[in-house]
Amino acid sequence: MSAINKELNAALERLAESEHLLVALDFDGTLAPFVDRPEEARTLPAARLAIERLLEVSHTTVAFVSGRAVDSLELVTENLPGVLLVGSHGAEYRFDGVDAHPPLDEQDTGRLHALTAGFSGFSDAHPGARIERKPAGFAVHTRGLDPEAAFLANDEARRIVADVCPDATVRDGKDVLEFSVLDATKGDAIVHLRDYTGATAVLYAGDDVTDEDAFAVLGEPDLALKSGEGPTIAPFRVHSPAEVAEVLDSLGRLRAATGR
Repeated sequence: MSAINKELNAALERLAESEHLLVALDFDGTLAPFVDRPEEARTLPAARLAIERLLEVSHTTVAFVSGRAVDSLELVTENLPGVLLVGSHGAEYRFDGVDAHPPLDEQDTGRLHALTAGFSGFSDAHPGARIERKPAGFAVHTRGLDPEAAFLANDEARRIVADVCPDATVRDGKDVLEFSVLDATKGDAIVHLRDYTGATAVLYAGDDVTDEDAFAVLGEPDLALKSGEGPTIAPFRVHSPAEVAEVLDSLGRLRAATGR
């Protein structure tokens, strides 16, 4: 059974007629299934093929918008040519091979050092929990841990941050808890991407709580697509990365049919 119902198909047909279309996509849980080792995640072949087709259509830009650090995002997406990269929830950008790193001032740098010291030894105290260092903070990954071990790891991480950097931005995700000395969001990323590309309409697809910030800045010409379960403000939902790939394939075909 197709993931595209009558209402979603009509929305895709309208989107395909946009003068300049931005297709912005979360990665984990949206383009790729979750895996125990985040560095082993890869875009589903059907999604990659659909993205490649979209990139062939003129006046169409594709961007990946992720909580991952931008280097990690480039690795798992296999450096797909022509795609704009946004990492760390909008704190890092890699556009056309040019990086824009988090604007850390002296105070931010001091807070980051305090977090670094606070998390030393954390992995030894919580076996199986993985600490990911990001340019403006840390992520604590608990995928694969039993619920009690994950709770204890997250509880300890929150305590450390409350002690050493109480004004850090905290983000809950699926099996991940993130702390940043910056407050950039995926909503900020979409605003910047729209300005950078001159997009007249945006499709944004995402699966996690942090993607709601991106959905929130979309307007009437745009389309918000939720992947998976959970509450959302997005008007459209599919159930898996495979169904996201189906939507992208349909959009690519509709976009190409406009003759652009």
